[in-house]
Amino acid sequence: MGSKKTFTMIKPDAVSAGNSGAIIKMIEDHGFVVNAMKLTQLTTVQAGLFYEIHKEKTFYNDLVEYMSGGPIIPMILGKDNAVEDFRALIGSTNPAEAAEGTIRKLFATSISANAIHGSDSNENALIEGNFFFSNLERMK
Repeated sequence: MGSKKTFTMIKPDAVSAGNSGAIIKMIEDHGFVVNAMKLTQLTTVQAGLFYEIHKEKTFYNDLVEYMSGGPIIPMILGKDNAVEDFRALIGSTNPAEAAEGTIRKLFATSISANAIHGSDSNENALIEGNFFFSNLERMK
């Protein structure tokens, strides 16, 4: 069994489209508990730091601009097997390839405007959660 915590972030496109409530309801309806949540907006510096792992990729600058372009909702979620179960709930990065009923199938408009981020490992969930929330104990 995997970790009992994961990190997610509702992205600017989904927040600006008014889909946050529906997305949060889906998350809770799938058995996740919201342990921490806030509405915030990243500066370009913060977005650059968060996505530093992609710094050498061609899409990095566009990603930083997009992620700092509007409010986001970062959250720490709790559930048994949290990372794997949440990745299944959000669906493929490309909404055209996402399974029916997944968050990205329902709310994403493109590969880049794909509505939601979900940590891809227990280690990244800890790192990403700690980026947004100062109480480091939340992710343990």
